[in-house]
Amino acid sequence: MRLSSLQKYILRRGLEDRNGSVNKKTLLDFYRRQKDPPTAISQLSIITKSVERLISRGLVRGGGIKTARKWYIDRVMLTPAGRKLARRLLGEQQLLPFKNKNNK
Repeated sequence: MRLSSLQKYILRRGLEDRNGSVNKKTLLDFYRRQKDPPTAISQLSIITKSVERLISRGLVRGGGIKTARKWYIDRVMLTPAGRKLARRLLGEQQLLPFKNKNNK
């Protein structure tokens, strides 16, 4: 299963918490370490789409408020399958942003 770096970050943050839940606002920390982050509105929509895709794969559950038209997800909780995948992700080596000598 291929996951984006944001989705991997969400799973790792969920594993760090004792209950396995993460507030959606804390996921904005992912963009603080980027050199050129997207706008604040784009960040929230990107995070929402990533969380919804993780929910559809059965790796996380979303908690929030349901209106007549839409769900407003404010926290994310790991499922047992999500915990297993997050533990496996901790064993993977992280990619470092090395510059290629040919592309100066």
